[in-house]
Amino acid sequence: MAQKRRQSGNARIDKETKAGEEQMEGRNTAGGKMMVCVSGSPFSRELIRSARQMAVDLKIKWIALYVDTPQRVPKTMKDRMEISRNLRTAENLGAETFTVSGTRISDEIISFARKHDVRHIVIGKPKYSRIMEWVRPSVVDQVIRKGEDITFHVIPGRRESRTDSINYIFPEHSAEWTPYLILTGMIIVLTLLLRLIGSANDLVNVALLFLLPVLVGSTRWGMGPGVYASLVSMLSFDFFFVPPVQSFTVADLRYLLSFAVFLIVAMLTASLSSKLRNQLKEARENEKMTLTLYTLSREMTVVDELKSTLHRIVLQIADKIGFQAAIYLPDKSDELDMAACSDTADWAKLKGSDFIAKWVYRHGEMAGRGTQTLGESSGLFLPLRTEDQVHGVFVIHYGDFPFPGSSLEHKKMVEAIADLVATAVARIKLQEEAKKAQLAAESEKLRTILLDSISHELRTPLSTITGSVTALSDPDEVFTPEDRRELLATIRQGAARMNRLITNLLGMVRLESGMLHLNRHWCDLEDIIGVSIRQIEDSLENRELKVEINESLPPVQVDELLIEQMLVNILSNAVKYSAADSRISLSAYQKGDTIEISVKDQGIGVPLNELDHIFDKFYRLKTDAHVPGTGLGLAIARGIIKAHGGNIRAKQNPDRGITVFISLPAEDVNEK
Repeated sequence: MAQKRRQSGNARIDKETKAGEEQMEGRNTAGGKMMVCVSGSPFSRELIRSARQMAVDLKIKWIALYVDTPQRVPKTMKDRMEISRNLRTAENLGAETFTVSGTRISDEIISFARKHDVRHIVIGKPKYSRIMEWVRPSVVDQVIRKGEDITFHVIPGRRESRTDSINYIFPEHSAEWTPYLILTGMIIVLTLLLRLIGSANDLVNVALLFLLPVLVGSTRWGMGPGVYASLVSMLSFDFFFVPPVQSFTVADLRYLLSFAVFLIVAMLTASLSSKLRNQLKEARENEKMTLTLYTLSREMTVVDELKSTLHRIVLQIADKIGFQAAIYLPDKSDELDMAACSDTADWAKLKGSDFIAKWVYRHGEMAGRGTQTLGESSGLFLPLRTEDQVHGVFVIHYGDFPFPGSSLEHKKMVEAIADLVATAVARIKLQEEAKKAQLAAESEKLRTILLDSISHELRTPLSTITGSVTALSDPDEVFTPEDRRELLATIRQGAARMNRLITNLLGMVRLESGMLHLNRHWCDLEDIIGVSIRQIEDSLENRELKVEINESLPPVQVDELLIEQMLVNILSNAVKYSAADSRISLSAYQKGDTIEISVKDQGIGVPLNELDHIFDKFYRLKTDAHVPGTGLGLAIARGIIKAHGGNIRAKQNPDRGITVFISLPAEDVNEK
């Protein structure tokens, strides 16, 4: 007979499933989503696979939902790992996973479904006994009654014991005798006090006072002690205060109604207080977790170099969660190696960490402490996964401390931290790849510009040199001695121009590669200025060069060759952008702790909005006149001055042209 009932029940569920499928096929499924309800049962993985297949057939998005309620508090680490494993399975199969908290599972499922446009719900129905089905309807029945506009796909599961209601009142983590002993003592003391002050005639106030242990028990220790306090308080009230006293019998049957009301009020008070306590505890845990994750996320946004960033991250994690942390990342040959560790000395105690980290990296699954894989290890290893890529492994070393993995909040925090670290590592890698791409693009741009500039700048002096040499090769009677001197001067100018170009190119290479090394000596600045002027005097032509040098100018400790190159570049730039009959002024003087050099021209000037860019590489002033150059002279001058600890700037003149100001630190020769 029982077998027939089971077959009948299975047939009914199959009919519900087929009816749901037929309704699903006949309905417009162009919109909406499919949702699968996940629990800590291994049967949930079957539901997840079935939901994925239905979503693929219907071509709609699907999500997985787990509802966390006081009734469903996982009792063991295995239960918590099953919940996490089921949600991971859904993520790996392409679902978007959610975890919500509430007091009634059915209400949370329906509320979430309506907020997220869920049209189909896949839910499992364990096989309970008929008595339990009648006493307490299953979550499936409650959800179906409340979701009239949703299509349900009910999948029958294997038989399970119905123990969640018992665990809700007397949960495993509350089965300690201390709270019950304290509450018993409180009730005894309260009873003695009330008997001593003679409150037997004021039974209403006595009943209200007996609610105090109920409130204390439920708010301090939870639902179990609260229910216990309500039962003991009612018995004490009946035995010591309700006539006939010292007896559990009552003289007036109306007291039975009072006892029932008292018990109901006490139970409701205990239930509400326990729920408020759980919600307060959950709010505090969420606040703590939110603050921790916010602090870590803010630290992870400060991204500069990978190694230093990861070191800061593991130190922050160790400080927030109280355990040592490390991060493993693959090298260029895809071999896993420790990239950052909060405490190297403590980490040496974690035996086999490299082997476990490599396993987690290859398989993309967590392992170590509290898991079913290598659970004897003292560390918990989590893959740093973003989408379909594993970037490395995040490890927490618990050492000899008690494993806090039984706390669902700790597990959520650890997984959230692993997700943050994975995101940070992925972002750093992307930034490094972007930098490499940018450097490659800039190198290509530099190569193109240099080739164009060199081919253009070398062609002109080479042409003049070739023409002058060819002319000098003719018989002596063709050119007079003055003509020959002019041709030789032209050759010398062309060679000097080529020399400056090559010097600038080599100087830029040294600056860009960081190979610029100063050979400092005590030098007379007047001699350096004189040498620089002699190098550009052939290009002055009809321009007037006015030089003013303070006689009391002290010696300077500089690299004289580089300072000469810097002055030559600035003077050459002033000559190129000045008219033939204009004046160029150079002055040098001491101003406080610095040596000031200024070069003033009467050229075409620079627009105010471009004045800060004249020292950039390849900057060329837009002008109708053809001005030779590569745009490297002033950039090299700035690099040389910066290497000497000085400063260079430009300013527009009131009339026309610009003035370039150079500042060099003045050092006392007697201190050296």
